[in-house]
Parts: sequence; structure tokens; C-alpha cells
Amino acid sequence: MTAEPAIRAAVLRLCGEPPAVEERPQPVAGPGDLTIAVTAVPITPLDLLCASGVSYFGPPETPYVPGVQGVGRLLDDGSPVWFATPAGMRPGDGSMAARVAVPARDVVQLPDGVPPALVAALGLSAVAALESLRLGGLSPGAAVLVLGAGGVVGQAGIQLARLGGAARVTAVARSARAQARALELGADDAVELRAGDDPASLAGRLGGPFDIVLDPVFGVPAAAALRALRPGGRLVNLGSSAGPTAPLESATLRSGMLQVLGYTNNALTAGARAAALTEIAGYAAAGSLTADHEIVPFADVAEGWSRQAAGAATGRIVLAV
Repeated sequence: MTAEPAIRAAVLRLCGEPPAVEERPQPVAGPGDLTIAVTAVPITPLDLLCASGVSYFGPPETPYVPGVQGVGRLLDDGSPVWFATPAGMRPGDGSMAARVAVPARDVVQLPDGVPPALVAALGLSAVAALESLRLGGLSPGAAVLVLGAGGVVGQAGIQLARLGGAARVTAVARSARAQARALELGADDAVELRAGDDPASLAGRLGGPFDIVLDPVFGVPAAAALRALRPGGRLVNLGSSAGPTAPLESATLRSGMLQVLGYTNNALTAGARAAALTEIAGYAAAGSLTADHEIVPFADVAEGWSRQAAGAATGRIVLAV
């Protein structure tokens, strides 16, 4: 019997170092698995966190193939799909390979014609933005403040707030480029986050009041945003890129009867995640949702990984497999 040819995969052998392309055996599909020919894989913050060896999931078993999500085509009928893996969070290989075998519950059918690299770039980041806005009570006429507007979550949040009927969207970002891009994506105002900002100084430039804050950064920006919420307003936190703690004041929370909510995609059922991905893909196919991304050849995964980790990429890097 002739052995199946090997496939290319990005293999991470040492935590803290980028993966490198190697040959690996073909994946073996178990009961209930679907085999997928991978076409596009994003390098996400979660991939980098897991591969660092210091995530809250614990050090991953190495060597392993990273990649918590990807886009490809089913081998049996060629239909386009998005898929998820637990790579780096649990033992096993992920999406950064030419072929994968994934449980059917973690596979989502995509509409024909949707750009695979764009859906890969949006992926779970856009799902987090969508579900966080819903948790925050987004409704027509709402005023929304989006922190971290230079990232994929922030960019998606601006557009999804508009699609959800927000009357006013204000974005906060560090760079002039990110601020200009936020305006292009539908924000009414873009506020600069400055190096020396404290909660009071930043809050004074935010305007407001806001009904909802989408917060993927925490730290000083979150503390400032609370001061700009209307009474009864909600801040939904889904990340901590600006700091793991925030200088929140009890008086601010109490006087405004404010709500601070936490969100994680890990709390979604497979069905809820699939429904959100289907909605995201539909918006992308219609041209109403995008995110800055850069397509990098799979052979250059180590270089792309290093640039994404260093924040030196133009948006999210997506590997073309």
C-alpha cells in the first residue's frame, strides 16, 4: 500500500520562537471529523499568546502546529468553510498546515465568493466584537465608544456598531494612521490615545455620553471610558493589551450605576459561534465589513510570525497556504 504524501505545516518546537515550515504526515480523520484543504490562516493574538508558553492555558506540548482558526475547502465537495482548533490550549495540532482534520461541530459553511483571506482576518476577532456589542445592549440610536480601534476587534467593532444601528461611534487609537482608518470605516470621531494620558485627561477628550464601550484594551483607556458613560451605561471588556489592571474609581461606578462586563469567545456554544461566523461572513461577502490584513506566503511563516508579534505588520497577517 502506497503511503500518503507528506504535507507542509508550520511547526513550533520551542515556546517563544516562531514556527518553521516542515513536512508532516497527512492528518487522520476520526469519527465525526471533516478533512479540509487549508487556504488561509491568520496569525492571531491568541496564537502568539499560547506559543509564548506563559498563557493562562499553561505551556503547550511541543512540538505542535499552531493556529486556532483557518479557512479552506472540504475535500469531499470543495465547499468553502471556516474552522476552529484548540491548538496551544489543548494537545494537538492546529490550522497552520496544508490539510487538517477537524470535528464537524467546529466547521462553519461559508457563502460562495467570500474572500478567504478577509474572513480569516476577521474570524473570531469580529465574532468577539459582534457578541460584545450585543452583550452591551447595542440598539438603534446608541452612542458607542470603541477603544483599541487600530486592531481587528476595534475595526470590526466600528462597522458592526453601524450595522447594528448606532447613531454615533467614537474611536480611540494611538496612531494617526489608525485614527484616519477608523474614520474611513465609519467612526464619527477619532481620539488620540497619548503616552502620558491618565483617566481624567483622556476622558476630557472623549466627548459623550456613551451607551456602550467596546473595550479590548483595559488599563487607563477603560478607566477613562467609564467616566464618559451615561448613567446605566455598560463597558464590555474583552482584552487587556493596554494593561492587565485598570485604575477604576468606586465613585465613578456608583454615581453612574455603571456596569462593567467581561466577554470571552470561549463561553460561546459551537452553535452560537457558527451563527456569529455566518453573520460575519455574510457582511464580508456583501462588502459591508472589512479589516486591514496582509497576505504572506506560507513559506514565510517565521518572518510573518515575528512581524505580527512585534506589531510591525499592516493589520493582521494571513498566511496563504
